[in-house]
Amino acid sequence: MKIFKHLGKYWYAVIAVLVLLVVQANSDLSLPKLTSGIVDVGIQQGGLEYSTPEKIRKTSLQGIEMFMTDDEKKIIEDNYKLTTEKIDGKEVEVYKLNLQDGMTEAKLADIFNLPMMMLASSQSKDSSNASEAKAIIEDYKKVGEDAAKAKQLGEEATALGEQAKSAGAEAAAATDVATATEKGAEAQELAAKAQAKGAEAKALADSIKTTTDAMPAKVESARNETKKSLGDLGEDSMKTVGIQLTLSEYKALDMNTKQIQTDYMVKTGTKMVLLTLISAVAAIIVGLIASLVAASVGRNLRVGQYERTLQFSNTEMEKFSPASLITRNTNDIQQMQMGIVMIMRIVLYAPILGIGGIYNVYQTGTGMGWIVGVAVAAVLVLVLSLLLTTMPKFKALQNLVDRVNLVSREIITGLPVIRAFSREKFEEKRFDVANTNLMKTQLFVNRAMSIMMPVMMLLMNGISVLIVWVGGHNMNNGQLQVGDMMAFITYTMQIVMAFMMLSMVSIILPRANVAAGRVEEVLETEPTIKDPEHPKDDHDFKGEVKFEGVEFRYGDADEDVLHHINFTAKPGQTTAIIGSTGSGKSTIVNLIPRLFDVTGGRITIDGIDIRELSLHKLHEIIGFVPQKGILFSGDIASNIKFGDANISDEQMRKAAEIAQAEEFIDSNEKGYSREISQGGNNVSGGQKQRLSIARALAKNPKILIFDDSFSALDNKTDVALRKALSENIKGATQIIVAQKISTILHADNIIVLNEGRVVGHGTHDELMKSSTVYQEIAQSQLSNAELGIEEAE
Repeated sequence: MKIFKHLGKYWYAVIAVLVLLVVQANSDLSLPKLTSGIVDVGIQQGGLEYSTPEKIRKTSLQGIEMFMTDDEKKIIEDNYKLTTEKIDGKEVEVYKLNLQDGMTEAKLADIFNLPMMMLASSQSKDSSNASEAKAIIEDYKKVGEDAAKAKQLGEEATALGEQAKSAGAEAAAATDVATATEKGAEAQELAAKAQAKGAEAKALADSIKTTTDAMPAKVESARNETKKSLGDLGEDSMKTVGIQLTLSEYKALDMNTKQIQTDYMVKTGTKMVLLTLISAVAAIIVGLIASLVAASVGRNLRVGQYERTLQFSNTEMEKFSPASLITRNTNDIQQMQMGIVMIMRIVLYAPILGIGGIYNVYQTGTGMGWIVGVAVAAVLVLVLSLLLTTMPKFKALQNLVDRVNLVSREIITGLPVIRAFSREKFEEKRFDVANTNLMKTQLFVNRAMSIMMPVMMLLMNGISVLIVWVGGHNMNNGQLQVGDMMAFITYTMQIVMAFMMLSMVSIILPRANVAAGRVEEVLETEPTIKDPEHPKDDHDFKGEVKFEGVEFRYGDADEDVLHHINFTAKPGQTTAIIGSTGSGKSTIVNLIPRLFDVTGGRITIDGIDIRELSLHKLHEIIGFVPQKGILFSGDIASNIKFGDANISDEQMRKAAEIAQAEEFIDSNEKGYSREISQGGNNVSGGQKQRLSIARALAKNPKILIFDDSFSALDNKTDVALRKALSENIKGATQIIVAQKISTILHADNIIVLNEGRVVGHGTHDELMKSSTVYQEIAQSQLSNAELGIEEAE
C-alpha cells in the first residue's frame, strides 16, 4: 500500500512501536493464564501450583514410594531431608524439601503425581480401575505380615533353642539315669520344635524375597495400567489428586492452608495488576509515538505539497483544480494520518496478538483448537465480502469530496453574481446534487461498517456459546478444568478481536490509501517549468525584454495561440500591447515571468534567454501586476511589502503615492495598519488594483508588467497614475496590456495583436496611419475630436 512508504523515514519509531506492542501483547496474553490460575489453582487447588509437598511425614512418603520406581525413590531421597517435628505433643519424623541444583518443584511434581494418584485410588472404595494398585498394597501388607510372623517364629525358635540347650545341660549334669533321660528327651523335643519354627520362618523369608523381587515389575505394570485407565484425563487428573493429597498432608502437619491460598491469590492478583499497568503504559506510549509520527508525516506532506504547488506553472494548475488541491492538502492528508495511526496502533498489533493467541490456545491442550479455525474463517469471509463491496466506493469518495469543495468554492466566491441573477435556487440544487452524491456514498460505507459490528458481535457470542458447549462436555468427562476453559474463551476472543480490529482497519485503510495516491499524484507531478542546472544569474540586468519569433500553444490545444511574435521592450520606455479579446495579450505577458514556457522562439532579458535564469532571479527583476488584483489577509503595509519584507516604510509610502493609493489609505484612521480580509474583499476593485500596483512598484523592479491593471480605475485616477509613473519610474521597462486606448496613447511603442499575430507596432500617431486594426479599436473607444480627425480634415 502506498501509505506504508511514508513510514520508511520513521523506521526507528516503527521498531520502538513493535517492541512496545510485543510487550503489550505479552501482558494481555498473560492475563488469561493468571485468571485460569486464580480459578484452578487459587480456588480449586487451595493455592498449590504443584503436588510437590514442602513437608511430608515419613509414613506418608513411604506410602507414596510404594508406587515409585527405584530411580524416582533415589531422586526423592536426594531432595528431601529427614527432620523431627512435634505435632499434637508427639515427635514425628518429617521430610522437608531440600531442592538440589537443577531440580525444581515442577520436576518433582511429575514424579509425585502418578504415585499419589495410585495411592489415592487404592484407598478409595469406589475406585473400579485401581485393582493393580490395590494388589500392590495387599502384597506390601502381606509382606509386612509375613515379615512380622517370620520375626516371631525366629524369636520363638531362638527361645526353644535356648530351652533345648538348657535341658541338654541339665541332662548332662544329672546324677541319676532317669533324670538324665527325661531331660535329654525334653532337649530333643525342644530342638525339634526350634528347628520346625526355623524352617517355617525360612519359608516365610523365601516368600517375602520372591514377592519383593517381583514388586518392581508389578509396580511398573500397575503404573502403566493406571495411566491407561486414566485415558485423556492424564496429567490434569493426577495433578489434581496429588495436590489434594498434599493439602491433606499439610492439614495433618497443622500447616495454615488458608494462608497458602491467600498468599497465592495476592501474588497472582498483584501480577495481574502489574501486567495491566504495563499493557496500559505500552499502549499509551504506542499511541503517543503513532500520533507524533502521523503528525510529522502530515506536516511534511503538507509542506511538500505546498512547495510543489508553488513550483507549478499554469499548465499544472489547470490539471489540478484549486478545490482539489485544497482537499488533497487537508482532507486527504488527514485520512493518511488516521491510516498511519491505525497501522502503528492496530495493524501491527493485531497479528502479534492473533499469533500469540493461537500459540497460547495450542499450549492449553484443550483439543478445541478447531473452534478457533472456524472463528477465523468466518471473520475472513465477512471482511473479504465487505472489502469487495465497499472498495469501489472508497475510490469515488475523495472525488466526491473534491466536487463538494469545488461547488462550495464557486458559490461562495460568486455569491454577488448569483444574487444579481437570482440563481440561488439553481445553485442550491447544484450543491444539493454534489452533497447528496457524497452523502449516499458515505451512507453506504457507514452502513457497511454498522452491519459489520453486530455481525462480529453475533459471531463472537456464537463462538463463546460453542466453546462453553464443547468445554462443558469435556469438563463433564473430566478432560478440562474450569479455569482452562475460561482461558480458552479469552484467548479465542483475543484472536477474533485481532481479526476484528484488522477488519475495522480494512474499512479505513483503503480510503487512506486512495488519499495517499492523490497526494502522491501532486508530489510526483514534475513542474514543466524548472530552474536551469547552471543559471546565468550573475549579470547586472538593465531590463531589456526581447521576443524573438515566439510561438506558444496550450498543452491541450490543436494550434498555436501566438504566432511568430517579435518585439523589443527597452528600459526607460513604455511598451503597450493592445488587441481584441482573445488576441493573446495576457498570454504574452504571462510568458515573461515564465508562468508558461514558449513552445517556439525565445524571450530574452538583456540578451539572456529567460529559461537560462533561475526563477527566483527572474521574478526578482520583474514587478508583475495581474489582470485580477489579488490581496492577502493582513494589513495594507504587509500587502505592499509582500514582494520584499525589507522594503522600508518610506519606499512603501512612495509606491502607494505613485499608485494613487495614498488618498484612500490616509482617509482611514488606521492608515497602513488597516486590515485586509482574505482576497481583499473589504476594499473596492479600484483600490485593490492600486494596492496591487503599489506592491509591484515597492520592490523597485527592472521590468514592470501591467496586465490590464488599470481597467477598474476611473479616468481621473488613470491619468494621474500614468503621469506619476512617467515622472517617477525612469529606468524601468514598462509593459502595459490595455483594453483602453486612453491608457496607452503616450506609450513609446504600441504592439497591436490580432488572433495571436503582431499586425502593427509603433506610436499612437504612427498606428493611426498604418494599422487598420488599431484604427478600428481607437474609433470604437474615442471620438473623432479626441483622435484629432476633425483637425486633420
